[in-house]
Amino acid sequence: MQNSPINPKEHETIAVIGGGIIGLFSALSLQESGKQVTLIERDEIGGRQAASFGNGCWISPGAVMPISYPGLWRSVPRFLMDPNGPFSVRWQYLPKLAGWLLRFIWAGRNWAQIEDQVSKRLPLLKQPVQRYLQLGTEAGVANLIRQCGAIYLYRSKKELEADQRGWDLRRHSGVSLQILNGEELRQIEPDLSPDYQYGVLMPDAAMLTDPGAFCAALAKLFVKRGGMHLKGEISEFIFKGEKLAGLRTATEEVRCDKAVVAVGIWSKKLAALLGDKIPLVSERGYHITIADPDVQINHGLMPADGKMAVVATTTGLRLAGQVELSSVDTPPRWERAHIQLAHAYRLFPKLNAAGKTHDVWMGHRPSTPDSLPVICRSKKSPDIIYAFGHGHTGISMAPDTGLLVAGLADDNKEAEKLSENYLARRF
Repeated sequence: MQNSPINPKEHETIAVIGGGIIGLFSALSLQESGKQVTLIERDEIGGRQAASFGNGCWISPGAVMPISYPGLWRSVPRFLMDPNGPFSVRWQYLPKLAGWLLRFIWAGRNWAQIEDQVSKRLPLLKQPVQRYLQLGTEAGVANLIRQCGAIYLYRSKKELEADQRGWDLRRHSGVSLQILNGEELRQIEPDLSPDYQYGVLMPDAAMLTDPGAFCAALAKLFVKRGGMHLKGEISEFIFKGEKLAGLRTATEEVRCDKAVVAVGIWSKKLAALLGDKIPLVSERGYHITIADPDVQINHGLMPADGKMAVVATTTGLRLAGQVELSSVDTPPRWERAHIQLAHAYRLFPKLNAAGKTHDVWMGHRPSTPDSLPVICRSKKSPDIIYAFGHGHTGISMAPDTGLLVAGLADDNKEAEKLSENYLARRF
């Protein structure tokens, strides 16, 4: 019998830097391609410090729209003046942020740019729910995935029509949609205020009822499969000639043939060590969770007037959203979390939040100006792969990002071609 040819890549050791949702899906996908994988994370996986803990919980194949859009520049003065708006800028941070803001506005300068960005986001949103179910079942936490669909809510036809271009783009991209009137909304969401007269249902969306616990379970699955989990923070990449030889933390050296940088907002610092200057900023997001709210919701909800995700979680009703542009180290403005509570009262007349336990949280969405992530090789070495910058849609894009990372690690030609959409050098 003829022996099968040996594939040397199957014996490569790959280090994945970052234990958030992107790093976890990357590590698991690399394992499935036959790699020996070490996962390096400085903090508790699934802990409160992580963006993967406190997000809006949506797994949505319809998350194709970028954040910047035509005419947004007119709103910049309001962003600076209104600290309580759904999108605010800490004016003290403006000098450092000005370059990113200009690129952000330019990225949404016309609808041709938006259509191009939508076409590039689509390959990262192929079948996210199915992949979550596959790994969630293997990890024993499929019960944390709620296949319930998501509804965008509008108080008037005028509000709905203002978003029509975006819904047309989603529909043309193959996203399943259903327009609902007020009576139909009340039939499927009885506790919703009658002030909301229109809705757009995306039936294929799902929710994570506890993203932190789901991440922790994926980490355990990774180790069960034979992966190594190390706690530490990377301070240096070690090279022998042009080849990556390992990574250095404060306490040890980690040998590896390749590495994946997937540490969210902190990826910017590591990329700079490798010669890549990425315009990555923190779109700081807040959530407030109301325990025992005395209202029930049957879908994920997104009110157009509040711009926040409303989700039933294992700990209560979570309202997650708000965009605050500031430095990573700026102390939180917890008023921004409580702003969402006022929106919750408008959404649900029966809401009983007085005297209830309100958990508040703030985290860092790693965001690029054009709402496209960075998934490519570093300037310094083809042995180092970037996987960060997913902004508001890391949960939804994590499965296909992980598969793309695994393809790049295998030098797959289709993966190389796809990664051209997400090159660091586009900036």
